Amino acid sequence: MAIAGIPEVINDFNLYNSGNKLVGTTGEVSLPDFEAMTATTSGNGILGEYDAPVVGHFGAMEQEIPFRCFNTDYFKLLDQSEAIELTLRGAIQTVNKSTHSSGEMGMRVVFRGRCKKFTPGTVKQREAMECSTTLDLTFIMIEMDGTERVRLDKLNGEFKIDGKDMLAKIHQLT
Repeated sequence: MAIAGIPEVINDFNLYNSGNKLVGTTGEVSLPDFEAMTATTSGNGILGEYDAPVVGHFGAMEQEIPFRCFNTDYFKLLDQSEAIELTLRGAIQTVNKSTHSSGEMGMRVVFRGRCKKFTPGTVKQREAMECSTTLDLTFIMIEMDGTERVRLDKLNGEFKIDGKDMLAKIHQLT
């Protein structure tokens, strides 16, 4: 399937906590890395060793939510007894290869986790505080233009890429 447009930039985005827009976040939110857990393999017939990624198993994932300054939304993320569900919605600006016209493509990222770190920031006259909350993620889903591309649910044993259940055979065997 050909790409309708070449992705150029994130034109704009908003971050939501359970459907309510988070006001006061900074202009940048770094998405977490997917770092596979590995098992070192060595032995007869193998020249040396290599690290084999264990399908569906990933190391701890964090999502930092940066804020310019304190606001009421910031403190709502600190309740460690409740899972926080954040949704990042963005508009990716694209360019059509054949017409050279610009267009837009939707992007949605859903995170679930609990507060792991609270950074109150710095108080300085005429400056942003640069405070943040960091969540330990147990769920992440990335969607582009209405199509789910990646889904990882650590607590319910789900790992899907482009709708393909990467653990289907493993679940069948166990």
